Amino acid sequence: MADEPEAPAEDPVAAAAPEGAGGEDTNAWGADDDAGGERILNQDEIDSLLGFDLSEEEGGERTGIRAIINSALVSYERLPMLEIVFDRLVRLMTTSLRNFTSDNVEVSLDNISSIRFGDYLNSIPLPAILSVFRAEELNNYGLLTVDSNLIYSIVDVLLGGRRGTAAMRIEGRPYTTIERVLVQRMVEVVLADAREAFEPLTPVTFTLDRLETNPRFAAIARPANAAILVKLRIDMEDRGGRIELLLPYATLEPIRKMLLQQFMGEKFGRDSIWETHLAEELWSTDVELEIVLDEQEMRLSDVIALRPGSQILLDVQPGATVQLRCGAVSLFEGRVGRRKNRMAVRIEREAPRLQLATS
Repeated sequence: MADEPEAPAEDPVAAAAPEGAGGEDTNAWGADDDAGGERILNQDEIDSLLGFDLSEEEGGERTGIRAIINSALVSYERLPMLEIVFDRLVRLMTTSLRNFTSDNVEVSLDNISSIRFGDYLNSIPLPAILSVFRAEELNNYGLLTVDSNLIYSIVDVLLGGRRGTAAMRIEGRPYTTIERVLVQRMVEVVLADAREAFEPLTPVTFTLDRLETNPRFAAIARPANAAILVKLRIDMEDRGGRIELLLPYATLEPIRKMLLQQFMGEKFGRDSIWETHLAEELWSTDVELEIVLDEQEMRLSDVIALRPGSQILLDVQPGATVQLRCGAVSLFEGRVGRRKNRMAVRIEREAPRLQLATS
């Protein structure tokens, strides 16, 4: 009799657990998972979200997260004068490097792009020589990178290497003093051409500051700062290499307005037709003159007490000298007189220019 009431008490608990786990309750939970579960993206959707579409052409429009990231960089196309300056630099370098090497040198402009300074330092192929130069008038720095192929080619050409043989590249050793001196002379030639390329726009003197082989020691800007990267290709028959010119936007900021011009003459040209038209319109402009007969100082209580009909006596007599003003600027001085029962002023001389009213 004692066991019978205990069995019914335990059976409902034991029976409820299996039913709740595998019975109707289990089906209900499974239906909720199917209805409200998150859908898993496939690889194409992930690539589209991140903007990594392998089928798109290089230089096409960016989409997804890549478009957001790239929008943080300022495009060099907003500074149209840069293309003209760098095209002029290519022509000047072709002539000067031919005179420098006494060889047939061809300089070509690969591309102009915007890049963050930290990303550029991480992308420099080593070994290389990094030339830090200073823009004197702009009060900032720039970076000129010469890759190893061009370094060995310049050394081979200047020291009388045979034509038709590629420059020998020795790995695992630092650059010698002779190599650094020869590269320094070439960098000075390029900087002189860069100064001449900027000359029609604005006078800028580029002075070589130092040569570095470690990118960490060539930091001239913060890693997140944007910069203009210009890649130049130098070919000397079967030898050659690359020169990369990097100018931070902070360096170009003082001449940003000049770089926004569409053409070179926009800075020097004068529109005489517009100047003549503006002068003619100014001469026909109506100007209101005020004659100051007298100036008085009054207490605020007397001013508040003025009512219609109150009289203020002006201390001015016929023949007194008064000023004629336009706004707050004194233009003329004249004498007070009378003409046909009206007070008149005869202008006698010009007042000192830009004399402001002090009343």
